[in-house]
Amino acid sequence: MKILLKNAIIFTNNKFEKSDLSITNQTITNISSNIEPTEFDVVYNLNNMYLLPGFIDVHTHLREPGFIYKETIATGSMAGAKGGYTSICAMPNLNPTPDSIENLQIELDAIKKDAKINVYPYGTITKGQKGEELANLDEIANYVIAFSDDGHGVQSEEMMLNAMQKSKKLNKMIVAHCEDNSLLNGGYIHDGEYAKLHNHKGICSESEWGPIKRDIELSKKTGCHYHVCHISTKESVKLIRQAKKEGVNITCETGPHYLTLNDMNLKEEGRFKMNPPIRSEEDRQALIQGIKDGTIDMIITDHAPHSAEEKSKGLQGSAMGIVGLEVAFPVLYTKLVKTSVITLEKLIQLMNTNPRNIFKIGTEIKIGEKADLTVYDLNENYNINSSEFVSMGKATPFDGDEVFGKCKMTICGGNIVFSDL
Repeated sequence: MKILLKNAIIFTNNKFEKSDLSITNQTITNISSNIEPTEFDVVYNLNNMYLLPGFIDVHTHLREPGFIYKETIATGSMAGAKGGYTSICAMPNLNPTPDSIENLQIELDAIKKDAKINVYPYGTITKGQKGEELANLDEIANYVIAFSDDGHGVQSEEMMLNAMQKSKKLNKMIVAHCEDNSLLNGGYIHDGEYAKLHNHKGICSESEWGPIKRDIELSKKTGCHYHVCHISTKESVKLIRQAKKEGVNITCETGPHYLTLNDMNLKEEGRFKMNPPIRSEEDRQALIQGIKDGTIDMIITDHAPHSAEEKSKGLQGSAMGIVGLEVAFPVLYTKLVKTSVITLEKLIQLMNTNPRNIFKIGTEIKIGEKADLTVYDLNENYNINSSEFVSMGKATPFDGDEVFGKCKMTICGGNIVFSDL
């Protein structure tokens, strides 16, 4: 199909320009003003809407195989398309866990059959994510984006050292969920002011930054590329900033909820419960500084759908995890860009350029590149309504919030996968 997008504000060569863009055979063939609309199968006049590179999320949970009552590859990837994502990475806390080629094949087959956008699976670091024995890393290396035991911290230093040594040889990243189980003490929200005021059990910050500190030393020793999942504490930012200065092969991510909320914004509802938890205002400000100075490389959603019943038991009893693919960009645009905390260019860097360069997936808007694009009307404002989500998960702390920025179209591999035009 030959597609022409006219009168767009296009992000190309790291800047915005008013232009037209044509797509032929899944590839961007021209970016210039006044492309003649003849010979195209379909022409869209975007009327000064923004044409952005498809977003990349390296941390999502699609729940298939094993937990399809929460989400499927079809619904999760469609939620991504509706939010402007064209490439997402699927975490391995599944059943069976992708720790061998036999187990991974089930997920690969489902992706091939049902994915609406590019989906890249993770393989586990340990068998069954139990932390006791390395997964068959050699066997699965060529079929996974990286190795992670997300949802579980690797508790043993020796196990993590072995995993890093092996990953280094296989030229794969270790993508680490950092959590020291010995420090959790039954906590389920941040061990801060809100927990004290409302008599909740808290999760201390050291349960996150302690393992990061340990693993930085292991990364120094092995040279393994170490990527830290969903950081939430000021200490984590400080440790990673220093490690980068020392030349450690380290990258990291955080999520929209950690950048825009603090623990005093919590409500007694399951939609405010995730792991790691929303931390203090001091932590939030440190994370903001981290995205500004480049310590934090990218923003992910940690899209983690659960059933309505699993999220209906308040802060204490609900399952950990919220959804994010359909709201991440509008939330970040509204709360960070429109308030002049960061620029729109910086947000695109965090949601496309950096994950693209680090994980080697996705594309930029450039002639000859595969057409992975999203169209956003940045002037359209509305209230987030989780009942309208494509995702089977509806739990978001942003439900009801007024935001700016509506995804109007997503094109993946030259094909229109979502359209609201």
